[in-house]
Amino acid sequence: MHPLVNHLRESLLAGDVETTRASNHGNAAAFAEGREGYLFGLPPLKAWTHAEVLAVMAERVGIDPDPERSTGTDVIDPEKTARALERMRDRLTLAARRQERVIVATGHPAGIIEVHMAVAAALKAAGCELLQPAAGVPFERPGRYDGRELSLAVRYIGGVAVAAEKAIALWHTHSPDGMRAMLAELEATGAALPDLVVADHGFAGAAAAAGLDVVSFADSNDPALFVGEAEGRVSVTVPIDDNVQPHHYWPVSAFLLEGVLGAMV
Repeated sequence: MHPLVNHLRESLLAGDVETTRASNHGNAAAFAEGREGYLFGLPPLKAWTHAEVLAVMAERVGIDPDPERSTGTDVIDPEKTARALERMRDRLTLAARRQERVIVATGHPAGIIEVHMAVAAALKAAGCELLQPAAGVPFERPGRYDGRELSLAVRYIGGVAVAAEKAIALWHTHSPDGMRAMLAELEATGAALPDLVVADHGFAGAAAAAGLDVVSFADSNDPALFVGEAEGRVSVTVPIDDNVQPHHYWPVSAFLLEGVLGAMV
């Protein structure tokens, strides 16, 4: 058994997670229907049926592949999470050794941002160039929450891009517009694009759509990045509950950074 499995189970990062079967089943259907909010800025290369999306999620996440079951509980296989984290760790180690140009971004400023901030700090300490383009640049389209329209803009917390409502609050977002603004600014100024993007949600999807090397995190009800990985457009997608209490991610960060810290010796 992988050494992280017990922690993943006990913290509900994987195993019997709180994400429901209804959410997994319904979001897979919405993705298959091509509904924009579920694509994360990464439309698939071909049409995927609902059953095919669930099959990909069963293979890469561990959920039930049965398209007829839409209620009850579901799972993230912690062994699949651990193996994906190993692949992400290898890519981060390579970035540190090469001292690559990197963007780190998250749509979850109250959960898995804990990992993103640790990764950003470690890669910077290893000599990587941590890019922070388009700071303060508004998203092309406003976000919405409980029927309220939000004016979102790119903001950096510990070197990690997030969605901010002016200078008031950070927001959960699936939008690809933030990453699109970031890449557009790099191109407009003639700056080189990043060698690696570490992200989730639409930040990861838009980067993958632009042909960049992306390693990402995604919950069991977010199929876009797993399908992107299946299509060869996302290098790694780690199946994990991406919005539990931030301190539960500390062992995940420590595991990911083993190789980065070794590259600094």
